Amino acid sequence: MNNKEIALQTAAVLSAKKAKDLMVIDVSERSSFADYLILATGSSERQVGNLAKEVVDALGKEGIHARNVEGKQSSGWILMDYGDVIVNIFSEEQRNYYNLEKIWGDCCVLDIEE
Repeated sequence: MNNKEIALQTAAVLSAKKAKDLMVIDVSERSSFADYLILATGSSERQVGNLAKEVVDALGKEGIHARNVEGKQSSGWILMDYGDVIVNIFSEEQRNYYNLEKIWGDCCVLDIEE
């Protein structure tokens, strides 16, 4: 599975679990640390944690494992490092505060229905 497929599969898992404001941003032309950033918002701390667990479980079944996971559901931001795919799951408050979509606003946003 290539990086784009991993990003889109992750987005599909998050969408199925009702993540809000889901975005997959292609940062490959502007970043040396990743090809894709995934941004998703959970409506509660519990949902933030559950979304992260669903991603770990779904990708794990494909033999894809996170290099590192930072944050806890109570922190409002969980960052999951899958190498060239970085998954960010936020609470609404943290998503608005960090506004990563603005920082990467000059990058292409993938159609997650591809």
